[in-house]
Amino acid sequence: MKHHLDFSYESRPVRVVFRSGAATTATAGEGAALGLRRLLVVCGSHGAATAQAVADSLGPACAGLHDGARMHVPVEVADRAVEVARAAGADGCVAVGGGSSIGLGKAIALRTGLPLIAVPSTYSGSEMTPVWGLTEHGAKRTGRDPVVLPRSVVYDPELTLSLPVPLSVTSGINAIAHAVEALYAPDTSPLVALMAQEGVRAMAGALPEVAADPGSLEARGRALYGAWLCGSCLGATTMGLHHKLCHVLGGTFGLPHAETHTVVLPYVLAYNAPAVPDAAAAVARALDADDAPHALRELAGRLGAPRSLAELGLKEADLAVAAAQTAGQAYANPREVTAEGALAVLRAAYEGAAPEFPAA
Repeated sequence: MKHHLDFSYESRPVRVVFRSGAATTATAGEGAALGLRRLLVVCGSHGAATAQAVADSLGPACAGLHDGARMHVPVEVADRAVEVARAAGADGCVAVGGGSSIGLGKAIALRTGLPLIAVPSTYSGSEMTPVWGLTEHGAKRTGRDPVVLPRSVVYDPELTLSLPVPLSVTSGINAIAHAVEALYAPDTSPLVALMAQEGVRAMAGALPEVAADPGSLEARGRALYGAWLCGSCLGATTMGLHHKLCHVLGGTFGLPHAETHTVVLPYVLAYNAPAVPDAAAAVARALDADDAPHALRELAGRLGAPRSLAELGLKEADLAVAAAQTAGQAYANPREVTAEGALAVLRAAYEGAAPEFPAA
């Protein structure tokens, strides 16, 4: 069956620098190129030493270091960081670390309009998206605004060397999830499909090598390259059932972010595959496998990642609540999501069963 091409693609201006050692050798230059003279460096408590090295490399252009980043960006944490940025007279912000640090940098940009430079240390992909999130009274609000998209991203594989193997694996499969959903997104395009397939191929190929030799700069570099491509897919398209389910499981039931993505992905892909056989086949090709959902589950299992929601602490009684929440929201997905369908996916993921669902 031949398809006529029909798509829109919008790319936003972002500069990417990718090389070993770039965090401390290139960040200052990126600030200078943007005309920034007083940069506030933000990070979480875990990544403070790395952030301090980046701050030192900025020399007189550093207006301070704020290590207040927390998971899911609580609104009071964002308020405090905005105060610090204003008090420091900052004209820009450098976020160093994982999704929490970059999320805090985005919150500052959203409120102040200050340009953001991202120096990511995980595979989350947040640095390539205009999506922000804030948590207040236990509920996470998200939105899209071009002002939060980093103007410059500095990828340095050396920053990922200390990422523990279990988190490297789940963070990497979380990245693969962005690419998988981009392949069947309503706003996908040929360029996104290329990035998605190459991103899956690079990440799935690198993760076993990272697990075998966590200190390999070459393997770490290929995983980070995969994360860049998968993050670019996340920034360019609308995500579907997988991301919605993970949002519910994380937001309402407090399940850990990357691990939840890792467990759920094979089941959502198996559920959606009958509606989008071409996308499922593209994922399988990128994984060098016949059956993409099985290959994804096997990859996670072989690398010691969790394979069931029960392992992550979800209770059987939570399944119906999560299914109702997931089915009750409007979002794009190639196959209709009924409460029964959502529950079938959740139950299979809860049990860690083989990812197979009958076609609609």
